[in-house]
Amino acid sequence: MHIQFAELPVFDQDRAKAFYTENLNCTVAADAPMGKDGWRWIELGFPGARTHLHFIRRENDAPSDMPVLVLVERDVAAAIEGLRAKGVEIITEPHEPAWQPGRTVAEFRDSEGNRMVIGTP
Repeated sequence: MHIQFAELPVFDQDRAKAFYTENLNCTVAADAPMGKDGWRWIELGFPGARTHLHFIRRENDAPSDMPVLVLVERDVAAAIEGLRAKGVEIITEPHEPAWQPGRTVAEFRDSEGNRMVIGTP
């Protein structure tokens, strides 16, 4: 099976790992030391997907201005409500963007302040 990786900038690996496993049902595919400074190779998989997340080091805890990842979900409204119920910060409510008529998108922030898009296929 061919697996693709998406790099995700994080400041706190443990906090990010907890966010993705608890809120997006990711599974831990790898968590191993990567050097003397305590940084680890953490790889997370999404249920039913062949793309894994790999955490890369971000030097500070500042939130991102632009989206860093796009997730695809058939029922965006239900996904956003599920995230909201878990206390996740919702940036934009589900809507039809002017640049993609017929598609529904919304945005939220992960534990590291990364801006994420969730949209229909």
